[in-house]
Amino acid sequence: MTTYLPKELSDGLHEARKLAMAKASRLRVEADGLKFSVLRHWSTGFSVDAEGAPHLRGLVDLYEGPKRIAQCLIVAAAEEDGEMRYEFKRATASRDTAPLDFQQDEEAPVALIDKA
Repeated sequence: MTTYLPKELSDGLHEARKLAMAKASRLRVEADGLKFSVLRHWSTGFSVDAEGAPHLRGLVDLYEGPKRIAQCLIVAAAEEDGEMRYEFKRATASRDTAPLDFQQDEEAPVALIDKA
């Protein structure tokens, strides 16, 4: 028995898979004011839909919902199966506070109690 799907059906299934991946992912990438939904994300890169994505290169911001999680330096790696894949040259995690330029004592007081 052979499994043969007509081209239209195969293309429809492929588009449905990409749409489901985009909806499931909360990640998006922003570059030069343009936003793209991330289809897949791994430790060394990510992929977006190849149809609407240019060959991004340089500094981009990676968001999870409204929160920026990383600032990344990327390069376009390959286009396969309707996905444009990008690799990180550098990915710096975002922080809510500024980094300290000194070592903080673990037993330092947290607050000052005033005698009233």
